[in-house]
Amino acid sequence: MSTQVGKVPLTDPSLLLRPEKVYDDKPVTAFRDYSIDDEDPIKQRVRRTYYTMHTHTTVDFVKGKMEKWLKFNHFKSTIKDALIRLNELVDESDPDTDLPNIVHAFQTAERIRQDYPEEDWFHLTGLIHDLGKVMAFYGEPQWCVVGDTFPVGCKWGPSIVYGDDSFKDNPDTYNPKYNTEYGMYEPQCGIERLMMSWGHDEYLYRVLVHNRARLPRRALYMIRYHSFYPWHAAGDYPHLITEKDDHILKAVREFKLCKNVTLQ
Repeated sequence: MSTQVGKVPLTDPSLLLRPEKVYDDKPVTAFRDYSIDDEDPIKQRVRRTYYTMHTHTTVDFVKGKMEKWLKFNHFKSTIKDALIRLNELVDESDPDTDLPNIVHAFQTAERIRQDYPEEDWFHLTGLIHDLGKVMAFYGEPQWCVVGDTFPVGCKWGPSIVYGDDSFKDNPDTYNPKYNTEYGMYEPQCGIERLMMSWGHDEYLYRVLVHNRARLPRRALYMIRYHSFYPWHAAGDYPHLITEKDDHILKAVREFKLCKNVTLQ
């Protein structure tokens, strides 16, 4: 039996702590606005990032990035130094801000600390959840580092940002091995058997596992799937998800929500 995931109003906790005055009166529902506006340079940047991502992200592309990055031989860094690097990174997929990503890291950690003051592992998870974006400082363009994630090797989910048009130049769109509902997967194979698009979530998850990080399994799920909005927010891919994935969904939604954002 598959798990049906209903649509819920999910957002990053950090959105409620934006420091810019322009966001003081902005409702949470107004964030993550991916509408097309050729007069808005940030929206143009975001759209360009996703279209490039969706053109090039194929099964073979992801396999290539795994081969490259999962040798863990590109650089060594402390958590502190990696966070400092994010002070130089503005996420080109974010339609809501052009602040450096380190601001987002501290906003998220602080929001979680307010809501879960006793869960120190949770505060840390919020602080580091985007550290995989340091790949952008080691030769990777942002379109394969930032942004929402999705499975490759099957039909594109209906809720992927710009997905109704942005995959038209992706060769996997026309590959019969990958363009069906199940593609290369078995029914109800489970979320952990999906090959996700390459990006900061998967990379940081793999780095933490490789280094035997002492975070609870819930934290690793939060990090690995927090950008998988088509699943945890829109309910796409129910035919590939199992009831055993409910605990993963619960963990990810716990991360994405805070007490001021209500599940409906």
